[in-house]
Amino acid sequence: MDNNIEKKEAEVQERAAQAKWYVIHTYSTYELAVRDNILKMVENNGLQDSIFDVVVPQEEEIVETKTKRKTVLKKKFPTYAFIKMIYSDHVYYMVTHIHGVTGFVGAGGRPEALSAEEVRRNGLEKVKAEDLNLKVGDQVRIISGAFESYFGELSEIDAEHGIVKVVLSMFGKPTPIELEFNQVEKA
Repeated sequence: MDNNIEKKEAEVQERAAQAKWYVIHTYSTYELAVRDNILKMVENNGLQDSIFDVVVPQEEEIVETKTKRKTVLKKKFPTYAFIKMIYSDHVYYMVTHIHGVTGFVGAGGRPEALSAEEVRRNGLEKVKAEDLNLKVGDQVRIISGAFESYFGELSEIDAEHGIVKVVLSMFGKPTPIELEFNQVEKA
């Protein structure tokens, strides 16, 4: 029995490795509802071996009112959701018939897979320390976030938490900041 379970898990992992990321266009403000509805559809229709993840990237933003400051989640790409799937006509039909989905991003409405670089830049998958190909002392460029386009020196790599420390020169002073692996690249 355990052998069959291990075999099934290996098959799912193999299919997941074949899956690619695609972009879905949604109605305005429907991104999270579309994500939730796709996840329910996957569960209800047994599509776990075709659709592996649905993501609506969000980032924290500090909003100030006259009386207080609060942190809110803001969608990085309004009207878009990202889906990791193995493309088939059946899956395409199922996803495009979810309420709030207007179609896939691509030529003629046909899905076009994101490149590995686009997946990394958008933070859709966690980057591993060995994939970074960086070491302490390297010059890096920040490719996303508040310090995008800044250059700095890598001072620390925390592989366990997926975080690097980069020292930037701001106002003539060295300023250390923490970033995720997918936010930096070698300069």
